Amino acid sequence: MEITRLFDFPYYQLEKKNLPDALNIKKDGKWISTSTQEYIDKANALSRGLLRLGVKANDKIAIISMNNRTEWNICDIGILQLGAQNVPIYPTISQEDYAYVLNHSESKYCFVSCTEVRDKVMAIKDQVPSLVEVYSFDTLDNCKNWSEVLELGADKSNQEEVEQHMAAVKTEDLATLIYTSGTTGRPKGVMLSHKNIVSNALASSERLPIPPDNVRALSFLPVCHIYERMLMYLYQYRCVSIYFAESLETISDNLKEVKPIVMTAVPRLLEKVYDKIIAKGADLTGVKKKLFFWAVDLGLEYQPYGQNGWWYEKKLALARKLIFSKWKEGLGGNLQLIASGSAALQPRLARIFNAAEMGIMEGYGLTETSPVCSVNDMRDGGFRVGTVGKLLPGVEVKIAEDGEILVKGPNVMMGYYKDQEKTDEVIKNGYFHTGDIGNIDEDGFLKITDRKKEMFKTSGGKYVAPQLLENRLKQSTFIEQIMVIGDGEKMPAALVQPNFEYLENWAKKKDITYANHEELIVNERVLKRYQKEIDEANESFAKWEKVKVFRLTKDAWSVESGHLTPTMKLKRKVIREIYKDLYIDIYGNKL
Repeated sequence: MEITRLFDFPYYQLEKKNLPDALNIKKDGKWISTSTQEYIDKANALSRGLLRLGVKANDKIAIISMNNRTEWNICDIGILQLGAQNVPIYPTISQEDYAYVLNHSESKYCFVSCTEVRDKVMAIKDQVPSLVEVYSFDTLDNCKNWSEVLELGADKSNQEEVEQHMAAVKTEDLATLIYTSGTTGRPKGVMLSHKNIVSNALASSERLPIPPDNVRALSFLPVCHIYERMLMYLYQYRCVSIYFAESLETISDNLKEVKPIVMTAVPRLLEKVYDKIIAKGADLTGVKKKLFFWAVDLGLEYQPYGQNGWWYEKKLALARKLIFSKWKEGLGGNLQLIASGSAALQPRLARIFNAAEMGIMEGYGLTETSPVCSVNDMRDGGFRVGTVGKLLPGVEVKIAEDGEILVKGPNVMMGYYKDQEKTDEVIKNGYFHTGDIGNIDEDGFLKITDRKKEMFKTSGGKYVAPQLLENRLKQSTFIEQIMVIGDGEKMPAALVQPNFEYLENWAKKKDITYANHEELIVNERVLKRYQKEIDEANESFAKWEKVKVFRLTKDAWSVESGHLTPTMKLKRKVIREIYKDLYIDIYGNKL
């Protein structure tokens, strides 16, 4: 069968293979599997129930879940089959943003995961006149359960009506509204059609060397983000069994239980995994420690396709046997492919994970491009460290005079919901203006160098690309987050959130005493150590780009406290405001 709409994916899978464990969630310590057939049956029951609740084509239905789960996917297909649209919402955004998104989308119904989300929705329900009812996936005393909708649809007498709705859905029709988390201002509703996402899933599938049988994927990136969601459809297309991690905290255990072959990740998570491995290596002694860091140094020099020569490959084979095999074991033992997206990946991570035979393949895209524009592929010379790979089939890229990446293709959004003005600002002559700066090399590999909006000029008139500096500085195990500042100032500086876990261990080894984080970050020896880390990173940059001054922050930057977007990007204006006293301290009495 031909796939033209998102709800075609599970039916296509059923035609190929009725997987006994198509979708899997862990409840009360046990994995509960849903087969492909059961997935489709429940989606149809949900569609029938929604019809009986009066849902019509083009109605909007919100889903807000704290974690990825089977119910999300069933709701997704059940909603889309009716020609209605699903509105996934980040659970961690503020109540005020909940109200804005639910109102702006005019959502009729809302499915929530748990008490926490339910409470946030109920607190603003009166402000959302379009919202008829809220249903919960978890069993809660004070909320209707989603099973009521399934029970309403248990009677199959209106299945024919469901099928009429399905037949009426065209590939060009709107499928979903995804509200970008936005580093500034109100979230924008990105309109993605069935064609946008289907074309992206099918084209991305060509780049993922997934074996044909018995493949498991571990899913934990928020499925309200288009990256993980597109991959859900891709996995269904490739008959991959999807296992949902319980939470970020349990990933390590879940990896060992599920033993996935493929998973998706964001660079921040990979940085944390790497830092943990290095910390364990640092605790070793004698020969074991020497051997461990010999393997690490070797891995950091990794180049694909034997480019380092036969002697390097011989040493690498030994390092894989003695050291890297243990790393792989710690991540379940079967991991072959990690698709990395959402932010720039440090080249050293691409090198070391690939050296350890856990192929990180970095890609590039935005919510507005459904999301993938390009991705690396280990096969046929399609992988180059430090790039985001070659363009997907059907995707076209032009580099503007100022270096901005412009994208055209079936994956480019329909526009921003109810906002023609903003749509016209970013889509010109069929090209989407990404706001990212980059170039394409002679072999067709795309390289991202910075965000156009984030580049700044010092008072000396020199341009600084903060992301390049930040990525290099974040290679330090002492640094958790960093923001380079200096727009209009005489020099670049940095606000640094220490990796407190690592710093505390280091301080303990050095017999540094302190009462709290506030005391720790002003300790002379601590500051000296951070200066050393910054000096090392500065060596890679021109004189005007170097970070001249830094300040450590006493608290951890998080989504909840407003420092980061739900996709872990820096909210630069917010961070600058939170630490304006540090800013004034660096640059003098002004902001």
